[in-house]
Amino acid sequence: MDTSQQAIQVRGRESKRRFRTVEEKRRIVEETLQPGASVARVARAHGVNANQVFGWRRLYQQGRLEGRSSETPDLLPVRVIGTTAMEAARSTGTRRRRTSSGMIHVELPKGQLRIAGRVDAEALRVVLEQLLG
Repeated sequence: MDTSQQAIQVRGRESKRRFRTVEEKRRIVEETLQPGASVARVARAHGVNANQVFGWRRLYQQGRLEGRSSETPDLLPVRVIGTTAMEAARSTGTRRRRTSSGMIHVELPKGQLRIAGRVDAEALRVVLEQLLG
């Protein structure tokens, strides 16, 4: 089943919410940019709220309503360079207590994931697989 036509289940009742692809949004926005076009009429013809179409137009004008060539997100390789506090303590012969600080912030198409403090790598992998899958 095409996800753009799929209804979602919300608290025991079926929602009429429809998820549109980037290509559909672009096509709708481009219709509104034609001379003499009315955003309200175009939105009504496609069963979309006019305010939503205005939001898509804003994204379109900012260049943020671009189609993707693949379904997978673009990932960049990450490499950590340097020594950790534990390695530094071992090399100097002193034992320091390892402090867990820092933050991971990931922006995804469906929302944001923010993790502060020490992160279990396996748990993070499972969460990301579920969010991206």
